[in-house]
Amino acid sequence: MSTIKTIAFIGLGNMGGPMAANLVKAEFEVTAFDLSEDALALAKKNGCATAQSVAEAVNAKDAVVTMLPAGKHVRGVYGGGDGIFASARAGALFCDCSTIDVQSARDVAGEAEKMGFNMVDSPVSGGVAAASAGTLAFMVGGTDAAFGAAQGVLDPMAKAVIHAGGAGAGQAAKICNNMLLGITMIGTAEAFVLAKKLGLDPQRFFDISSNASGQNWSMTSYCPEPGPVPASPANSGYKPGFSAAMMLKDLRLAQDAAQASGTATPLGAEAQALYAMFDSLGGGGTDFSGIIQMLNGDLTKTENHS
Repeated sequence: MSTIKTIAFIGLGNMGGPMAANLVKAEFEVTAFDLSEDALALAKKNGCATAQSVAEAVNAKDAVVTMLPAGKHVRGVYGGGDGIFASARAGALFCDCSTIDVQSARDVAGEAEKMGFNMVDSPVSGGVAAASAGTLAFMVGGTDAAFGAAQGVLDPMAKAVIHAGGAGAGQAAKICNNMLLGITMIGTAEAFVLAKKLGLDPQRFFDISSNASGQNWSMTSYCPEPGPVPASPANSGYKPGFSAAMMLKDLRLAQDAAQASGTATPLGAEAQALYAMFDSLGGGGTDFSGIIQMLNGDLTKTENHS
């Protein structure tokens, strides 16, 4: 049985805020910190205690969960005189749920290990809706001991918690998965655009392809064409569950990793280029499935939420 009762949660954005709320629902004592006063106010409304600094938040806590934008933020928040390493109690568990580059994840985990802390990199899949519902998928990198300790913290936020391997393996799994997702979303969107140009009714094409060899998650669970999948963002003006800007971030991480490892990923590179174009045309704040509008030559429906 887990001995973790108190958790500091650092980073209360669109994902972190509802994740912290789900830890409160699981009866953990959660102390939250974010640079945004509005985010702190919402966390307090959801049952979190709030702190005015990282050091104050993590002081004497059993575990620390971080959800931050990029590797430089993770390095900065964990390191330094007022950072997590300097301020956390001996033996605390660290779960970094940010999506960052593999090397940063390995470097920070290495520092944690030197200082006697258990740490996992545990990026998530599922977007804002899953964060709110507590049905995220966590891809976890770290030692067996760290993974075992982290499971009890991650479970209340998750539908699946999967051990990917050693430090950095969670990040590797996340960027490979999202590179594949970006590629399949573009392919699915192109197929719908072509089907319509050839006179096929979109619903009939969906009925055929979703039961044929073209079937994939981007079609059957998150269809970019309005109509066939009622719950998909296509039916709510492409309001983001996972924004195009976030997809572009992950595709860039994948390309950085491909370059560093000498791996040829031509479709990943093309997906990055297409999402960069979509972002430059004002699509960054819309759902990543909204790229169908660019492929269709119709960007009048996109809104720049960034």
